[in-house]
Amino acid sequence: MQISVAVKPGSRKGPLIESQTDGSLLVYLRSRAVEGAANKELIEILAVHFGVAKSLIEIVGGATARIKRVVVDI
Repeated sequence: MQISVAVKPGSRKGPLIESQTDGSLLVYLRSRAVEGAANKELIEILAVHFGVAKSLIEIVGGATARIKRVVVDI
């Protein structure tokens, strides 16, 4: 399953996932976007959200952007 994820790094709200009306997700992260810390936290949060192992989640587009394409193997 491929989904679009908008990320808000360095947020005080996080970690939090909100579903959007278009089927995408808005994810608030505590980690800052430094040296991949936000991407690592994103994968951990999505793994818990979908109930899968972290190895089954991959960022396939937008690794350095705030809007990412993520593939989740369910």
